[in-house]
Amino acid sequence: MMSNERKVAIVTGASRGIGAAIARRLARDGMNVLVNFAGNVREAEALVREIEKADGHAITAQADVRDPAAVARMFDAAEAAFGGVDVLVNNAGIMKLATLAETDDATFDSQVAINLKGSFNTLREASRRLRNGGRIINISSSVVGLYQPTYAAYAATKAGVEAMTHILTKELRGRNITVNAVAPGPTATDLFLDGKPQEVIDRLANISPLERLGQPAEIAATVSFLAGPDGAWINGQTLHANGGAI
Repeated sequence: MMSNERKVAIVTGASRGIGAAIARRLARDGMNVLVNFAGNVREAEALVREIEKADGHAITAQADVRDPAAVARMFDAAEAAFGGVDVLVNNAGIMKLATLAETDDATFDSQVAINLKGSFNTLREASRRLRNGGRIINISSSVVGLYQPTYAAYAATKAGVEAMTHILTKELRGRNITVNAVAPGPTATDLFLDGKPQEVIDRLANISPLERLGQPAEIAATVSFLAGPDGAWINGQTLHANGGAI
């Protein structure tokens, strides 16, 4: 058992990219962190070793957020290791791009299942089990607002996540739990950069008037603010961490 004087955070989809950056930052902030992963066990375990080498506390937990029973077991694991859960960061998600006319049922259904239903599953569990005074941070996307071609299905799932964010804020009245969303713009993760020609990367970087891509650590810093003491008065908001793209 770790000390339960520390706040305890669950970060979904935390084995790499933005999720891993968030887990690192919250651990650096002094939180015990559950690193959730679906399939990347080696990367998740490597991240836990990295956190522990820096004198933090973390565990891994495999859970497919599409499965409510797996989500419940993930919360069980955090409670068994750390004594409770104070922070949920909903980061797990996938993005598959195609025009609406060319989006097949499998592509649409997979994004709804992970991005929207997966967030619903974790939000429902957090609503029942998060300790009073906790924080929920949902990762949305600035594509909600940019409305770019080929993003219809993905943007629809993230718009749904933002709607649940605002509604849950009101449903948790009286428990001092804040619920917010962070909407990154184009961010320089391996997944984002992989397979893209340089001209495409440059075009997406120039969407922001700061004329660059965001960095995973910058998204993590936004989450850290919302999860920490300075974010206590921010509730029911979507923070656009995108350098001014919208």
